[in-house]
Amino acid sequence: MLTSLEGRSVIVTGASKGIGKGIARVFASKGAQVLIVARDLAGAEATAAEIRASEGIASAVAADVSTVEGNASMAEAAIARHGGIDILCCNAGIFPAARLTDMTVADWDQVLDINLKGTFLSVHACLPGLKARGKGRIILTSSITGPITGYPGWSHYGASKAGQLGFMRTAAIELAPLNITVNAVLPGNILTEGVEALGPEYIARMTSAVPSRRLGSVEDVAYAALFLASDEAAFISGQTIVVDGGQVLPESQMALEDLY
Repeated sequence: MLTSLEGRSVIVTGASKGIGKGIARVFASKGAQVLIVARDLAGAEATAAEIRASEGIASAVAADVSTVEGNASMAEAAIARHGGIDILCCNAGIFPAARLTDMTVADWDQVLDINLKGTFLSVHACLPGLKARGKGRIILTSSITGPITGYPGWSHYGASKAGQLGFMRTAAIELAPLNITVNAVLPGNILTEGVEALGPEYIARMTSAVPSRRLGSVEDVAYAALFLASDEAAFISGQTIVVDGGQVLPESQMALEDLY
């Protein structure tokens, strides 16, 4: 059993839905005080209300992580409401599809601004609060797409997710003397609200790529993040955990077909 996170102050960006919402729920279920961050205040408030209904501690704030001002207000809210910052989960991200022949500079900039620059800005804004605690945990939500795999239409997304890991490795070195670790989770095919909306045929195609023949749950990712945030993971920094049910392992679709 991991050391309790009771009372610790946790910020989760992009937490109004999907993986971020799952991370927020799991951390709150372990006694953490969670700040739900999203661009849409109504969505963030709804997630916070769900957590409170389950006897967890959560509040919401609207912030655009691609801006200095948004991240500053997020960090200030966590300190004002929860007395400081112990754990930062940089989860906010977007993944609009665009092939290279059609992609515009605006398309590229939007994805990199939120997914990669947003990671840097969130960490930068929360550093004073983390340093004041004497130790801290930073967990990035990257992806298998970019660091390990590729997918047509997601060159900008893949670049942003691979970029997060480049940022992570140097940040982990720089922050080690401050007793702050920086790690990442790399989800594969995860069943989120957005995936559910694409229908059963799409879900079946996604599932066929996973050796365990199921999509991951948001909780699967959240519990990996929870471990990286724990006291037991204090000597782990600059590392990644792939949460994909073995999706990246087969050398071809034939390898999976031969299983069944």
